Amino acid sequence: MKARIKWVEQVAFLGETESGHAVLMDGPPEGGGRNLGPRPMEMLLLGTGGCTSYDVVHILKKARQQVTDCVVEINADRAAEDPKVFTKIHFHFIVKGRELKPEQVEKAIKLSAEKYCSASIMLGKAADITHDFEVQPD
Repeated sequence: MKARIKWVEQVAFLGETESGHAVLMDGPPEGGGRNLGPRPMEMLLLGTGGCTSYDVVHILKKARQQVTDCVVEINADRAAEDPKVFTKIHFHFIVKGRELKPEQVEKAIKLSAEKYCSASIMLGKAADITHDFEVQPD
């Protein structure tokens, strides 16, 4: 996997992926930016949330669960001093569907967290990661 980061101006950087996508990252005005895009650490959380959400939906569909929506809300704490790594990350899944079995949702989240989501497994080396979920009817 490859990526390219190009400095645009001040503290704005354009990230380009090997798959041909681009995203602008920027800092807040107090850090010299113009707030034109997400911060790099926000991108890290978004990528991790996307990774685990992909797994959960894929696993539920494979288990023939009628999932119609999946949202994961992420709350993270960072260390107060440099290098301000994530110290705690909590994933709250809201999964909707028809006749969803809570035990299947729990199993999918556990499989993602422990086996499939490389992003959250990697972050788990530095941060305490927790999960919970709610199942809502469609």
